[in-house]
Amino acid sequence: MCGILGFQGGFAASSLQQGLACIAHRGPDDGGTFVDAQAQVGLGHARLSIIDLSPLGHQPMASDDGRVQLVFNGEIYNYRELRAELESRGHRFRGHSDTEVLLHMYLEHGTSMLPRLNGIFGFALWDARSRVTLVVRDALGVKPVYYAQTERGVAFGSELKGLLKLAPEAKELDAAALHRYMSFLWCPGEGTPLKRVRKVLPGQALEIRDGRVARAWTWYELPVFRGVRPDLSEAAAIEGTVAHVRQAVQRQMVADVQVGSFLSGGLDSSAVVAFAREQSPDIRCFTIEAVGGQEEGNTDDLPYAQRVAKHLNVKLDVVRIDADRMAGDLEEMVWQLDEPLADPAPLNVLYISKLARECGIKVLLSGSAGDDLFTGYRRHRAIMAERAWSWLPAFARSGLEAATGRLDQRRAWSRRLAKLFRGAGLDADARLANYFVWSREADLMGLYTPAFRAQLGAERAVQPMLDFIHPLDGKASPLQRMLALEQRFFLADHNLTYTDKMSMAVGVEARVPFLDLDLVEFAARIPDGLKQRGSVGKWVLKRAMEPYLPHDVIYRPKTGFGAPLRKWMRSDLKPLLDGMLSADSLRRRGLFDPQAVQRLIQANASGEVDGSYTLLSLLCIEIWCRRFVDR
Repeated sequence: MCGILGFQGGFAASSLQQGLACIAHRGPDDGGTFVDAQAQVGLGHARLSIIDLSPLGHQPMASDDGRVQLVFNGEIYNYRELRAELESRGHRFRGHSDTEVLLHMYLEHGTSMLPRLNGIFGFALWDARSRVTLVVRDALGVKPVYYAQTERGVAFGSELKGLLKLAPEAKELDAAALHRYMSFLWCPGEGTPLKRVRKVLPGQALEIRDGRVARAWTWYELPVFRGVRPDLSEAAAIEGTVAHVRQAVQRQMVADVQVGSFLSGGLDSSAVVAFAREQSPDIRCFTIEAVGGQEEGNTDDLPYAQRVAKHLNVKLDVVRIDADRMAGDLEEMVWQLDEPLADPAPLNVLYISKLARECGIKVLLSGSAGDDLFTGYRRHRAIMAERAWSWLPAFARSGLEAATGRLDQRRAWSRRLAKLFRGAGLDADARLANYFVWSREADLMGLYTPAFRAQLGAERAVQPMLDFIHPLDGKASPLQRMLALEQRFFLADHNLTYTDKMSMAVGVEARVPFLDLDLVEFAARIPDGLKQRGSVGKWVLKRAMEPYLPHDVIYRPKTGFGAPLRKWMRSDLKPLLDGMLSADSLRRRGLFDPQAVQRLIQANASGEVDGSYTLLSLLCIEIWCRRFVDR
């Protein structure tokens, strides 16, 4: 919906305006600031008008007495119900925005309102009565919020590029976070590439007093941590899945502007469109055709998207992109993402969002998170298959890892088999976390300079994940623990991050119906065997959608965006690779060993190793450093 920026402490009001200019793409419709020089507080807002397009939705929004000021990014989907309750208590409203409802909820309930908000948001408010700044992120982390604690005070905002205008001194690199970007291609946990800039975690709130974070607490925990256990019968699970997905989709269509949808032709986005069409028969959908964009082992999405559009009788706009030319947008992608996420898939979101905006659509429904609630990734199938070999002694499991690791990595099937057994010798929770690892720790240490390794010390890339699921030891199945990792890390720190940044780069809001809180709570009650049944992932969702979608769409092979990255490294990206990762460039940066990187480039080019994503991660980190640190 918008972008927020603010501070408490000794920051210049002029830098607030400079930071807002950096995130103006998030809110091209309106903007505003509030500054109390005496209290050393500032709030800024860039508005994308979605609900209540009138000036009554302007932000920062103040209470009647002016003592509480709010800036809000996102949507509260149950705001109408909350408004009716507030009106019954005597509250009076000037407009009809969800922002005004949020403000009155705080005035009525204080921070105890947070568990009652069903939506996607990052917001900040200044309460002059208690002299506290409150900064909050939504339950599942759909909307990003960063903050920096500096000697001058605390700065916070929706995007790092705006935040650094307030706190340019916060540019010291974080070795542990960079190691995680290299390990996973993204960074699980609160870390960012900068040591003093942190992410507000999903379902977390910060209380800032006197220019310091005085309190940080978690106001939302995933159901599995609250003791919710699978208890549904097959019939109840199927029937309830239909009801909850339908409710989530139609609840999230609330807007005073036209709502469209992503449509990849996969089950999740197709399910979203099927139920959205019931409320909006003329909904406009968007997909992508990346010419030359499929690598071995991936399936072309376009025919399935066209099949669904015809079946549901909805309009489908196709963005046709030359996948080889996408390589030229890599540098811009890193800038928009704020973080060095080494994945070309965000470009799809950018291209589709750009076309939607050109068609006058400001809101797109996304099918993201279906796999993270109901299963669907290969790792979920692998976890269920572990029972066939996890009983083996550690030395035998390590032997499986060694044997599959020697297979020819130029073939998709052998890469996947090697990944399946990578870490087989580890204990149970470590194996779960290891499924997310892209590059092994031992391999990465050989790429780092001695100085970088010394900074890392004994830091383990997987530690945030292990710490997170440790309380579930013995209380949840391996699949339940894996889905908790998906929902907390893979979604919030990767998929949702790039979906937000790349859609908002062109002033489009992406909504995620599968993360409606009622649906998340319901999905936690579905037994493992109804989610992953043998080799069939998302079994219950597939059964639920059989009356609504073609059978060949529901049971199609799963695929991701198969950018021809291995080809890019030999052709389109080679000049960028040679320049950014030259020996001189790497020596100046001091993070990566020039000779080791050159050996990796040569081994990848010859096919000796499959190092394309590791090289992309190196490349993205260097691009990121040049844009965010050097400048």
